[in-house]
Amino acid sequence: MREKQITIRDVAKEAGVSVATVSRYLNNKGYISQKSELKIRDVMERLNYHPNEIARGLAKKKTRTIALIIPDITNPFFPELVVAIEEVAKSKGYSIILVNTQDGDMEDNHFWTQLQNRYVDGFILASFEMSERVVKAIENSKIPFVRIDRAAEDNANDSIGLDNYKGAKLAVEHLIEAGCRKIAHISGPKSFPPSSERKRGYVESVTDWAVRNGKESPEDAVIVYEGDFTLESGKLLTQVLMNEQKDVDGIFLGNDLMAIGCLKALKLMGYQVPQEVAIIGFDGIKLTEMVEPEISTIEQPIYDIGAVSTNKLIRKIEGIEDDHSLPDEPSLDIRLVARASTLGFGKFR
Repeated sequence: MREKQITIRDVAKEAGVSVATVSRYLNNKGYISQKSELKIRDVMERLNYHPNEIARGLAKKKTRTIALIIPDITNPFFPELVVAIEEVAKSKGYSIILVNTQDGDMEDNHFWTQLQNRYVDGFILASFEMSERVVKAIENSKIPFVRIDRAAEDNANDSIGLDNYKGAKLAVEHLIEAGCRKIAHISGPKSFPPSSERKRGYVESVTDWAVRNGKESPEDAVIVYEGDFTLESGKLLTQVLMNEQKDVDGIFLGNDLMAIGCLKALKLMGYQVPQEVAIIGFDGIKLTEMVEPEISTIEQPIYDIGAVSTNKLIRKIEGIEDDHSLPDEPSLDIRLVARASTLGFGKFR
């Protein structure tokens, strides 16, 4: 036989007080006499009564829930990010829900209505669909939010981004120092701010190198193919690139997943990596250490991005003034991680 569930009415009856008094006690809101408080506490312990936190949250339209909106759960960058966000949220008494978006989802008003109906207290946005319509929908939702990764913009108070331009320059300069003399770039979608900044860093670096080496037309050193951050596009565009530019000896990929696709394509085409072609990616996902050769990358502090964004969002939710000097705010910067896919360039040729 199913055990009867104890309700707030049972507690009130047993304690000899009104339901409203028990509610004030549970929500720590309004006056309650010390005598009534002791009675309620004693009855709750005796009856083993625990309030329904979900129902209480819905009643107050506060659920201590954070939504993480991402564009591609199959990209290993995002699961690594989820680990950090979930750990930090849990430590602050919040839970997370994962929202994996498809192209055009955020343009649909139904998407934002559903988010509001879930009574999330805030959201972290990593998907980039920042059209005028989406921006208006976010504003109308009145939900606190923080933008990261593809959705982040430079100098925006609600954004947590890294220096993608600096990272791209580090990548290209590393290929030049390794000995590469014709370097191509397979970028992410040009509509994404991180993609355009990585492309800008690449273009400036190869152009500067061409000028320093007395090339008559430095702009001819720029070779760019636009991908979409997927492994498949890295593989396909590498095949196109190497068929059209057979003397390319260095490739900077817009992210690590495309770099893994590039590595696969080069091997299928009979190129030796890194002896004939050196490659480097961007992100620092663990998968780059699990392929042969291991892939050089511009590493983002993925865990720290998740931690900082979650702490920032919770402060916004709770109305605490943002303070970048807080001890839970690690410094966010990128770094070059040089591995076998570039370090062995030119050897035994």
